[in-house]
Amino acid sequence: MSVENCKLIELPKIADQRGNLTFIEADRHVPFGIERIYYLYDIPEGAERGAHAHKALHQLIVAIAGSFDVVLNDGTQRRRFSLDSPDKGLYVCPMMWRELDNFSGGAVCMVLASAKYDEDDYFRDYEEFLCAAKGSK
Repeated sequence: MSVENCKLIELPKIADQRGNLTFIEADRHVPFGIERIYYLYDIPEGAERGAHAHKALHQLIVAIAGSFDVVLNDGTQRRRFSLDSPDKGLYVCPMMWRELDNFSGGAVCMVLASAKYDEDDYFRDYEEFLCAAKGSK
């Protein structure tokens, strides 16, 4: 997998004078079935999250409130994405080292995942990830 496979996805937005509504449907707006949803919030100023990769998991990352950056690294290329709107999501394919930083006050990061939590799916050591990433190219 390459960082080029990761992309921003425009999500549906229904707007009227009462406010906006955005929805996400599995296999329609995201290229996978959704098995788990989690979110990060109350993130201290200057904190960083992530610092891991997944072997097989697909994700969609959405800034539900506030803003933050996601840095993706496939072992060869790095790319920074800024998320600041709940009607855009970042599709992250497997084998992407990710780091989340630059959180604004009150930021909420929601993640839709293709599988339930499985510790065996993680690379938590960057050097181990690099070895595996080079072997898969």
